[in-house]
Amino acid sequence: MPLFSIETYGELEPHLRQEWLLTNGLGGFAASSVVGCNTRRYHGLLCAATLPPVGRIMALNRLQEILELDGQAGHPLEFSVNQFRDKSIHPHGERYLRRFQLDDAVARWDYEIDQMRVVKELQLIWRQNVCGVRYTIEADRPDRKLRLSLLPMVSLRDFHAERRGADAGMHVHPAERGAVISEGANSLHLLAETGRFAAAPDWWYGHYYAIEAERGQDDNEDLFTPGRFVVVGTGRLTVTLWASMEAIPSPPKWDEEIARWQSSFAEACALPENLQKAKGRTSIIRETDSVPLRRLARASADFLVYRKLRDGTEGTSVVAGYPWFADWGRDTMISLPGLLLVPGRFRQARQTLAVFADYVSEGMIPNVFDDYSNEPHYNTVDASLWFIHACHEYLRLSGDAETYQRKLAPACRSILDGYRTGTRFHIRMDESDGLITQGDETTQLTWMDAKCGGVTFTPRQGKAVEINALWYHALVLMGETKFAAKVAESFVRTFYVSPFRGLYDVVDGSKRDASIRPNQIFAVSLPNSPLSLEQQAAVVEVVRRELLTPAGLRTLSRSDPRYKGRYVGTQFERDGAYHNGTVWAWLIGAFLEAYLRVNGRSPESVEQAKAWLTPLLKQMETGCIGQIHEIFEGDEPHRPVGCFAQAWSVAEVLRLAVELGM
Repeated sequence: MPLFSIETYGELEPHLRQEWLLTNGLGGFAASSVVGCNTRRYHGLLCAATLPPVGRIMALNRLQEILELDGQAGHPLEFSVNQFRDKSIHPHGERYLRRFQLDDAVARWDYEIDQMRVVKELQLIWRQNVCGVRYTIEADRPDRKLRLSLLPMVSLRDFHAERRGADAGMHVHPAERGAVISEGANSLHLLAETGRFAAAPDWWYGHYYAIEAERGQDDNEDLFTPGRFVVVGTGRLTVTLWASMEAIPSPPKWDEEIARWQSSFAEACALPENLQKAKGRTSIIRETDSVPLRRLARASADFLVYRKLRDGTEGTSVVAGYPWFADWGRDTMISLPGLLLVPGRFRQARQTLAVFADYVSEGMIPNVFDDYSNEPHYNTVDASLWFIHACHEYLRLSGDAETYQRKLAPACRSILDGYRTGTRFHIRMDESDGLITQGDETTQLTWMDAKCGGVTFTPRQGKAVEINALWYHALVLMGETKFAAKVAESFVRTFYVSPFRGLYDVVDGSKRDASIRPNQIFAVSLPNSPLSLEQQAAVVEVVRRELLTPAGLRTLSRSDPRYKGRYVGTQFERDGAYHNGTVWAWLIGAFLEAYLRVNGRSPESVEQAKAWLTPLLKQMETGCIGQIHEIFEGDEPHRPVGCFAQAWSVAEVLRLAVELGM
């Protein structure tokens, strides 16, 4: 049985707003709406990662699909769906669509066309920039003549951009059983296993992207078609079209490639031998009857990508989110326990931590690797402290003391030293109280980092509450218990307000920001807390009362005059709401961890935690099928927005779902 099956009944809505995602382990992906209409510039059948996991090129945007029956060329049946600049939709292929299914490695569409069954399947080849689209047509009678025409629609452009026909220099080169389309330094190779290719270069203008319009972005582009692939048959017809950024010597074997993907996934979820013996099983995730855990495991695999280490060896990293994020340091370290450690992917966890340990500079790990040059950028205060947490979670769960001592501990020590003596962006320890201060009014170094047009929307310079909770936690982990005790005293004295307000969000000299934000929950959720049990309980209750929603935690209390409940408009308007009321799914993990802790993990608290987590599991069936969004609007009904698949959203839900036995 597929992990997800959506009955569409030939309806356009709500399926035009539902999305899906497939990934290739390099940072490349395929994505679109359930009905196959591209509603974002990031939708396409092959978005290739030419400099893994970045350097993304939108290569094959879609296929125009035309079926002709019994030689009736004047009456084509088109089962694709497109929207154009005048908002018109043509053709209306959704009227034939009956079901969309998503499994580990394949997306599938079932159509019913003139009493015939048409099945369309899509897969990406693991760790290759190659996609395959397979069509199987079963006629209602064996003598029925079938003619299927497939018109590739190509942009071959940076995945953040949009193609304009007047600016492009597309060239079509004939090839055996297909064609090669080139534009500048990029080429797309197309090959069909059967049929013939008829060259007819042309442009289709004004494809409209509704989500880009909603986001205040350029919302239309022109797509190039080199011609059409034509396949004819009687009674039954099958054809697979392959698209690749490199030459295809011979067509891949469909079933073998799926088996390879599944084998790679199973290996990634396998436990080391010592834990196999202890747990009496070979996998935490795959050997379960829990549908939520199997779905979350499949979702988690989408974010694990190849990245070469500095010494040229193979490494693993974590893409922060699809469709537009790369591997961010902060997101990777927060996601690592849920994505890699809970499922037992210790080899990949070791590789991921090694990547960032190699890049420690002046006591900091990179916040992001450049989309184009792959060079690291150091502009975050919390990523390095989350790195220390992730390293110790790796040590605790894997038992790999050798890697920790040889590779990870020196990097962790370098971070503590850098924060003590001072590093980039005024990140330093205040000698008077041992707390960490950072930034100025122009910087955005914490996870609340929205900035647009020179405006920093949540300036948090000074001593931020979660940074100092992480600092205390890191000191305890690194064995500096005596100094950590001093920091704990300073933390309580500096941040604690009252049982009814919890903790200050930021303290900067005499300025105390009493905004009710979710950052204070980390002073309870982290394994080492500087607060008393009574203070911890007070923080949890404040956050529950003011910020908890079915989709996660709001970033600002609704009672605050700066609260923004909708996430719409231009980038400036959206960035203004990003951390001022918008709900973040990943925060549910910290909240539930803190809630369970202050309630002693009683049976009643476990059941309540399951109830609070369930809506995010259900969201995997309605938003981006098989994934969890980055953010949701603060106002009901908490519409999913932002990235349609976010690593730390999935990671934290997976981590808690395993802990709660869901």
